[in-house]
Amino acid sequence: MTKRISIIGCGFAALTAIRKLRALDSSVIIQVINPTPTFIFLPSLIWIPSGLRQPKDITLPLHAFFQRMNVDFVPAEVTGLSEDGRTVHTSTGDIHNDGLIIASGGRFIKKLPGIQYAITPCTGIPAALEIKQRLQTLQSGTIAIGFSGNPKEPSAMRGGPMFEFLFGIDTQLRREKRRDKFKLIFFCPAKKPGIRLGEKAVAGLMKTMQERQIETHLGHKMTRFEPYKVVTEGGEFDADLILFMPGMTGNHWFDKSTLPRSAGGLIQADAHCQVTPLQHVYVAGDSGSFPGPDWLPKQAHMADLQAAAAAENLYSSLNGAPATKTFKTELICIVDSQNAGFLVSRTLKSNIVLPPSRLFHWAKRFFEWSYLLKYR
Repeated sequence: MTKRISIIGCGFAALTAIRKLRALDSSVIIQVINPTPTFIFLPSLIWIPSGLRQPKDITLPLHAFFQRMNVDFVPAEVTGLSEDGRTVHTSTGDIHNDGLIIASGGRFIKKLPGIQYAITPCTGIPAALEIKQRLQTLQSGTIAIGFSGNPKEPSAMRGGPMFEFLFGIDTQLRREKRRDKFKLIFFCPAKKPGIRLGEKAVAGLMKTMQERQIETHLGHKMTRFEPYKVVTEGGEFDADLILFMPGMTGNHWFDKSTLPRSAGGLIQADAHCQVTPLQHVYVAGDSGSFPGPDWLPKQAHMADLQAAAAAENLYSSLNGAPATKTFKTELICIVDSQNAGFLVSRTLKSNIVLPPSRLFHWAKRFFEWSYLLKYR
C-alpha cells in the first residue's frame, strides 16, 4: 500500500525533505501542512532595511514547486498530535499519516519585560520593513542591537543575523553620509558573543566593531527593555531604536502532544533525527534538539543537512530497514555587511575564518539566487 507522509512547515528543512523523499520514491504521498504555500528566504532579511532587497525578491510562492513534486498542500495551523504522531490535529481537521517529519521551526522566547519595545528582526518581513521605516525616520540618535540565548538550550540562538544587521546598518548609514549622527551599541549577556563561531571569529567580530566605532555592552544579564532604553544587571543605556533577538524554544502546539522535549523546550531527537521512542516520527531544523557540540548551529544549512537525513531515514524505516543516516555537524556562514563579508566554517575537525572580502558578499547573493532557483 502507498505510504502517506506528512511534513509540517514550509521552511528550509521542509522543502529539502520534500525533494529528498521525491527523489527516493515517485509514488509516496507527501502532504505539507502550513498556513500558506510560501517560502521566505530568511537569510536575506538583512538586506531589506537598505533596499538591497524588496519583500517580493525573497518571497516565493510554492504552487509550482508543489505541483512538480506532486505534493498535497494543506493550508492549516497545526494544533497538536495524537496516536504517537499518526494523527496531526489542525485548524481545519485531522490529518493521518504513516510517517511524519516536523520542520515547523522554533519560537522566540519573548518573556523579557518590555520586549515589545524591541524589534525581533528574524520574525519575518514585517519586522525588517519596520527597521527600514525607523531608519528612514530617525535623523540621529542611538541604535542598540543585540541577542541572547535559551539558557537551557545552548544551540537555540540566532546570533549571526544580528551581527549582519549591526554591520549592515553601519554600512548603510555611512553610505547615506550620516553615520556621524548615530551611536551604535552592540549588547549581549555573553562575554564572548558569537563564540559558537570559534575564538578566531569572535576576535574578528570585536575588531570589526572597534574599527567601525561600535560600542559594546557585554557580559551582563538582560533585565528589561523600556521605551527607548536597554536595562541590564551591569547598567542601562538609552536607545532610539532597539533590535533584539531572544533565544528560541519549541512551538506552542508541542505541548499538545506526546513528543519528548529537551530542557529548552525543543523536540528531543537522536543522531538520525528520529524522535524516539515514537515510530516513524522525525524532526529537522529549529524544532529539534540534536546531539552534538554546544556550537551546533541553528541555521538554514544545518536544517538542510538534518532534513535530508530525516527524509532518508523515515523512508527506510517505512520500508522495514533501519535508520542509519546521520547528518554532518557543520557550521558555515558568511557574516555580511552589505558590501563585504567574512567566511566562517566550523566542523568537528577544523575552524576556518577568512577575512572580509567583497567576494563573499557576492557569494552570499549567488547562493540566494541558486537556492531560490530550485523552488521557482
